[in-house]
Amino acid sequence: MSRTLYPEHLPWHQFHLEVGDGHELYVEESGRRGGIPAVYLHGGPGAGCEAWHRQLFDPERYHIVLFDQRGAGRSRPHAEVANNTTAHLVADMERIREALGLERWLVVGGSWGSTLALAYAEAHPERVSGLILRGIFLCRDEDIAWFYQQGANRIFPDHWQDFVAPIPEAERDDLVAAYHKRLFSDDEVTRMRAAEAWSVWEGRCATLRGSQAVIDHFADPFVALSLARIECHYFVNHAFLEPDQLLRDADRLRDIPGVIVHGRYDIVCPADQALALHRAWPRAELKLIPDAGHAASEPGILDALLAATDAFAERLEGA
Repeated sequence: MSRTLYPEHLPWHQFHLEVGDGHELYVEESGRRGGIPAVYLHGGPGAGCEAWHRQLFDPERYHIVLFDQRGAGRSRPHAEVANNTTAHLVADMERIREALGLERWLVVGGSWGSTLALAYAEAHPERVSGLILRGIFLCRDEDIAWFYQQGANRIFPDHWQDFVAPIPEAERDDLVAAYHKRLFSDDEVTRMRAAEAWSVWEGRCATLRGSQAVIDHFADPFVALSLARIECHYFVNHAFLEPDQLLRDADRLRDIPGVIVHGRYDIVCPADQALALHRAWPRAELKLIPDAGHAASEPGILDALLAATDAFAERLEGA
C-alpha cells in the first residue's frame, strides 16, 4: 500500500529575510520545534513552494523549513532575475540556516531543487545531515537542450507545437534564446504569452499520465511568469555552473548519506542523469520508480519520498 502525505498543518513561524541585493525571501517553519531540521528546495528555478511540501515530513518528528528562492513564490520582488544566480541561492541557504540557529539539516529537493541541493551540499558538506533528491537535473547544456530544443519534442510532438508557436521559425534554432528575448520584452502581452507557453509545456510533460491539476498550476499567470523568466535566465547562463560541475565535485558528497528517487519515464529530466549521479556518488541509494514521470505528486514517487523522510527520521533522531 502506497504511503500518503502527512496531515495538513500550518507554519508556526513565517517571515521575510533580507538577503541583500534588494531581495527578501519568504521563509516558514512548521512541524516540531526542536525536531530534526529539514529544508525543502522547490523546483524551477522560480516555481515557489506549495503547502503540501510540508506534508512530505512527519510533523511530530521534523522541524520543517520551506522557503521561496529569489524571485519565486512569496519572495520579493516577484520574478526578479537581477542578482539571481546559483551562487546567490547557495549563500541564501546558509543565511537561512544561520538565522534559524540550525547546525545541520536534511536537504530535500526535486528537479531544480535537486540541482540546488547538490550545489549546496558540495559547497557545505559539513552542514548536510542527508540528501533526498527527486527528478535529478544536472543542468548540463545537453540536459537543457533535451527539453527545450531537441529530444522531448519527439515524445510530445503535439504539445511541442504549442510550445514553439510564439517563436518565428527563423528563431527556432535556439529556442531558449528566443524565449529569453520575449520573456524580457517591454511588451506585457508578449511576456505573458511566452510565459504561459513555456510553463504549460513543462506542466504537460511532468507526469506519466497527463494531470490537469499539474497543468493548471503551471498555467497560473503568477506561477508562469516567475517560472518562465527565472528558468530562462538560468538556462541561457548555463545555470551559472561550470561544465559538469555537479558530477565533477560529487566526491564532496562521500560522507553524506542519500536517496535518489527518479521516475523511469521522466521526460523533463531523463533517468540517465540519476544513474550518472549514482555512479559518482555510490553511497546514495537509487530508486527508479517504474510507473512514474517527473512530478513529485505521482503515487510511486510520493511513496518513495515519504519512505525516505521516514527512514531519515529513524536515522537522525537523537543523532
